[in-house]
Amino acid sequence: MSFTVAIVGRPNVGKSTLFNRLVGRKLALVDDTPGVTRDRRPGEAKLIDLRFRIIDTAGLEQSAPDTLQGRMWAQTEAAIDEADLSLFLVDAKGGLTPADETLAEMLRRRGKPVVLVANKSEARGSDGGFYDAFTLGLGEPCPISAEHGQGMLDLRDAIVAAIGEERAFPPEDDVAETDIDLRPTDRDEEGEEVEAAYDETKPLRVAIVGRPNAGKSTLINRFLGEDRLLTGPEAGITRDSISVEWDWRGRTIKMFDTAGMRRKAKVQEKLEKLSVADALRAIRFAETVVIVFDATIPFEKQDLQIVDLVLREGRAAVLAFNKWDLVEDWQAVLADLREKTERLLPQARGIRAVPISGHTGYGLDRLMQAIIETDKTWNRRISTARLNRWLESQTIQHPPPAVSGRRLKLKYMTQVKARPPGFMISCTRPDALPESYVRYLINGLRNDFDLPGVPIRMHFRSGDNPYESKAKKRR
Repeated sequence: MSFTVAIVGRPNVGKSTLFNRLVGRKLALVDDTPGVTRDRRPGEAKLIDLRFRIIDTAGLEQSAPDTLQGRMWAQTEAAIDEADLSLFLVDAKGGLTPADETLAEMLRRRGKPVVLVANKSEARGSDGGFYDAFTLGLGEPCPISAEHGQGMLDLRDAIVAAIGEERAFPPEDDVAETDIDLRPTDRDEEGEEVEAAYDETKPLRVAIVGRPNAGKSTLINRFLGEDRLLTGPEAGITRDSISVEWDWRGRTIKMFDTAGMRRKAKVQEKLEKLSVADALRAIRFAETVVIVFDATIPFEKQDLQIVDLVLREGRAAVLAFNKWDLVEDWQAVLADLREKTERLLPQARGIRAVPISGHTGYGLDRLMQAIIETDKTWNRRISTARLNRWLESQTIQHPPPAVSGRRLKLKYMTQVKARPPGFMISCTRPDALPESYVRYLINGLRNDFDLPGVPIRMHFRSGDNPYESKAKKRR
């Protein structure tokens, strides 16, 4: 992107609505309640022919540094310092407040380009607020309606005038050659499929989920080495799912911080429902999901439900027992956690679990290694020949049961997909195959092909009867 823009203003002036309008998607949560946004959220914006990076920020309210509002103020100041240009939103419908004048003074001291934007200008009676905005001393305000998309062309012209045409429209780089793998499917000398190698350079999407106040944002800040996300002792600080990028041993990692997920019965407020829905979208978008447990009170019912949700969505899961610095008897607690993991999560047998401390940084390298190894397992493909040899040995050791006096027969097996691994078995009467025998096959796959901790999908279908059409003709 050619330049970076920060959207600033007091609470409830429409910053997140404008952010969603510019990125073209409803990424930021929007509600009538003031102060919905707390963290700074980046995005890739498009405005007519302009392309730039944009940052949504919290509504600025001056407070003591040790309060939640004070920490939100610090996050917004960091976004202003990072940006090349600030869009200062005021409410043309509601008029100016002393907070707007304080923000205008702060932006003037920064000495960076500022575009004054009078939002909600479509409302009746907004002319007074529009003309009052001249008194802020930041030039002529640009009237827009972020909700209805009015005034976007004028906003584009104001941004170009403030940032300069050379910065707004940098020379285009040469178009790189398309990166398409045209190699044929790898096969060995006998013509059998060869399992594809894992791509160690591919960017990896990781979502961090868990109950409120488990330490998710603190963990990501420790990975980044800076206070990028808002943290504190209060539960439920994070509302939006915020994505951050960083490199780990030369590989790009895109992490999503999500809102704490409480039990469904306790989620009553509309805003919290929106936050949980945003966290669920982050889980579906991610490849690997780290479920953060509080090591001092692990395996609450909600923890188990979150793990089950992640596995049902088909994501690769890793457990992180956070706040390990608060545990006294490490050996005893670790043995207890291992026993409970095996007993309470039978559907994720072999799931990787790592004790960590987001506060001190203990165990973070082991956690990242567990994430990479789990992603490798999640992406694994097994050749059809190996699967059929394995299926034959399994049925010899433990034949399928007879149902209604007729023996079931498993004929053929292949892997139909990865991410997560999915397998199809052709058999007689698939509906009659007992669930216990399906579990026997899945557990055998985990053990014999080293597929610990990832969901395995097993599908059964009946083979075509070559004599069925002839029988119909005789009738």
